[in-house]
Amino acid sequence: MSKKQANPQQFEQMIAELETIVQQLEQGDLSLDDALQQFERGVALARASQQQLQTAEQKVQILLQQNNSEQLVAFTPAAGE
Repeated sequence: MSKKQANPQQFEQMIAELETIVQQLEQGDLSLDDALQQFERGVALARASQQQLQTAEQKVQILLQQNNSEQLVAFTPAAGE
């Protein structure tokens, strides 16, 4: 990925495309070649998304340290979310 700031809209688009790919693969209607191409694209999207999330987390940690705030704690969603 480039050194440019991550665009949140790009992230959302990557996640939406990844969801579409997963649905296509789960249906099992693709040829083997098409399924492999979609799988490769899905892996690339997952890696790029993970990298953007890690970058965002690092930025949050830096901002919290600059403001002498508390350390990050893991988010635990409430039941049913």
